[in-house]
Amino acid sequence: MTSRPHHHDVDLLVVGAGPAGLFATYYAGFRGLSVALADALPELGGQITAMYPHKPIRDVAGFPDISGTDLVAGLVRQAATAHPAYLLGRVATTLEARDDGVDVSFDDGTTVSAGALLLTTGIGRFRPRPLPAAGEEWTGRGVDHFITEATPYAGVDVLVVGGGDSALDWSLHLAPVARSVTLAHRRDAFRAHAGLVAEARAAGVEILTQAQVAAVRGNGHVEEVDLDVAGETRTLAVQRIVAALGFVADPGPLERWGLALDQHHVVVDSAMRTNLPRVFAAGDITSYAGKVRLIAVGFGEAATAVNNAAVAIDPAAHLFPGHSTDAS
Repeated sequence: MTSRPHHHDVDLLVVGAGPAGLFATYYAGFRGLSVALADALPELGGQITAMYPHKPIRDVAGFPDISGTDLVAGLVRQAATAHPAYLLGRVATTLEARDDGVDVSFDDGTTVSAGALLLTTGIGRFRPRPLPAAGEEWTGRGVDHFITEATPYAGVDVLVVGGGDSALDWSLHLAPVARSVTLAHRRDAFRAHAGLVAEARAAGVEILTQAQVAAVRGNGHVEEVDLDVAGETRTLAVQRIVAALGFVADPGPLERWGLALDQHHVVVDSAMRTNLPRVFAAGDITSYAGKVRLIAVGFGEAATAVNNAAVAIDPAAHLFPGHSTDAS
């Protein structure tokens, strides 16, 4: 989907090709806007595609349970109806926001002039938090930070480290295929939803609390670990470790661009406007009083942002375009 660097003129530039960005792209087309969709990753789907394509997602309206792959596939098909220009594998580097539009440059020399810019970059570029007891030499030799395919875990003993939703989700995902799954969490209380913890126990996942990895051993590949469990050492034979300890976000050039930030998030108003003219934001990147970071929330914010951007681009346009069911 990538092409040689050149200049694009569009009504709306969307930066961030995760769920919110893909839905915003579709909605821009619905509003009759020309649109370009950019992302630093080489493929569509954002964090879902990069980190947990097979993870079940249960908080999207209308889908009691849908995999990340299937959700992204549907969003990609929907976004394609807008006939967007895809600018993938490119990092936005400079932004000039004016009263009549924006100019954005990318690291490969591509430039875009747009009537408005919509940021849907999620947590930005990200890197996994390391497992302190496992140096970088173990990455790719049995230590993983996220799961894109379950096949390497089939029939082996797996240790998942962490106490958030991802750690529990991956434990549940691997329980049917691995020989055994053990979850180690350094605290008694979990950040994950209590229902996930109960579901993991019921699926046969051994859950150890007050547990931390003290040492990793193996001959070229992980073979066993020492766990400090409430002050006592317990040695486990494992062949794979999933270090689900979260990620360190890199918001990129947002602060340099002059955007008002709340820590690493972009401050927006109820119209999803930032402090810069014609620059909007939606999804996990946004911050406002009462913000809830869910995919479902990001979809609504994307529609709000696009509708308000449409009016900024053309003041004669209606804020509310009507329902999609009214379209012929």
